[in-house]
Amino acid sequence: MNITVIGRGRVGGGLARLWEKAGHQVRTLGRDGGDASDADVVVVAVPGDTIAEALRRVTGLNGQVTIDATNLYTERDSAFPSLAHQVKSIIGGPTAKSFSTVFAAAYDQITAQRVTPSNLFAAEPAAKDVTARLIRDAGFDPVYVGDLDPGARLLEDSSGLTRALAGQIGPFFYRYAVPGEL
Repeated sequence: MNITVIGRGRVGGGLARLWEKAGHQVRTLGRDGGDASDADVVVVAVPGDTIAEALRRVTGLNGQVTIDATNLYTERDSAFPSLAHQVKSIIGGPTAKSFSTVFAAAYDQITAQRVTPSNLFAAEPAAKDVTARLIRDAGFDPVYVGDLDPGARLLEDSSGLTRALAGQIGPFFYRYAVPGEL
């Protein structure tokens, strides 16, 4: 799969490395932007308050499946119910929200875990299977929380709880499973 990751920081750069290791063709774009026209999937991994600016510098965004991995650290643009909806308004393709509830600082420890860590995601139907596959290829077990609306907002609003817990124990993994599946 051809993946273009917009953002070369911990999240974007870390995901790019995981997907390259899984055999995907990955291009990362930084602050200078670039061309995403050959991407099957576009991943947006920039600070939530820089979405419009970051995507303005990228050409070839024309309805690809998109995974929004941004995080909310300031007020969101009130014109959109979630950051994922803002991303969708620019790229226009089927959109998912994922990788915003896991810690990039721990990506190099995924395979050492006793059980596969979970990764919560919300997705429109046309983005669900691709997103679940890329979650698995990154080393996580996908846990679908529902459609983009209201799922993306639920995931974004949970970031305060995630940061509070991380403030106590540091970066962590989590696992959601049906009883008896562990």
